[in-house]
Amino acid sequence: MPDTVDRIAILIDADNTSPKHVADILDELAQFGRATVKRAYGDWTTPQLAGWKPELNRHAIAPVQQFAYTTGKNSTDFALVIDAMDLLYSGEVDAFALVSSDSDFTRLATRLRESGKTVYGLGLRKTPESLVAAVDRFIYLELLGANQAAEPAEPEPAAIEAGPPLPNLQSILTKAVNRAAGDDGWAHLSTVGSQLRAADASFDPRLYGFDRLVTLVNAQPYLTVDTNGSVTRVGVKGTVPVRKPGQKKAAAAAQPTPAKKTAAPRRAAASEPTTAD
Repeated sequence: MPDTVDRIAILIDADNTSPKHVADILDELAQFGRATVKRAYGDWTTPQLAGWKPELNRHAIAPVQQFAYTTGKNSTDFALVIDAMDLLYSGEVDAFALVSSDSDFTRLATRLRESGKTVYGLGLRKTPESLVAAVDRFIYLELLGANQAAEPAEPEPAAIEAGPPLPNLQSILTKAVNRAAGDDGWAHLSTVGSQLRAADASFDPRLYGFDRLVTLVNAQPYLTVDTNGSVTRVGVKGTVPVRKPGQKKAAAAAQPTPAKKTAAPRRAAASEPTTAD
């Protein structure tokens, strides 16, 4: 992996996260950079966190012990925040991944971004909007790990809890395409994706049943998609010309071939009878 990839500190609130998501969390974050710090916070003396211990060993996650000194006070949150600030000032990481559904980390996420760090949030669909909006990108844990459905596990009340309603897909896609489009009405797909996540940090094609953005836009009847090699452009129907397959070649074939320029024949000089003096 190149040395220029982001160094990510993954800080997990084990009190509010199920250990069954750990492998998928690490796999998801691998696309954004290299996890140089992996820590999970909780009171490991309690039986509630017993399921975490095998995952900590399997994925080389350092457990950070924090006793609950006072009932009703979450000491785990304080320990995670202190470590995050230490890492920030150390300058040894480029990005942070906060794994929690707790809105108490909203201010931490905001503070890290104020210092120029990229912040990823990972939590359940019940995560308050304040935390979702405070990060650069928020990923819902329910969307990770398609193979988890085959594993028998007792349901988590938090995971079953319904999340906020999804934004209207046609509305957000149309706005994103129009904002990213050039004068000709076309927008590069990558720019459309950036616009979508700038408007909503939790936007994810998987929320709408598609694995990638390109498959999502291709399925929308109000959008036109044009692919040329590795470049994909998107436009709103009615604002860009719709080119049928093979139309470009056919149009080119229909163009009249320009006549080849030839030198104009030289006019032969008229022979004049010579006259003797």
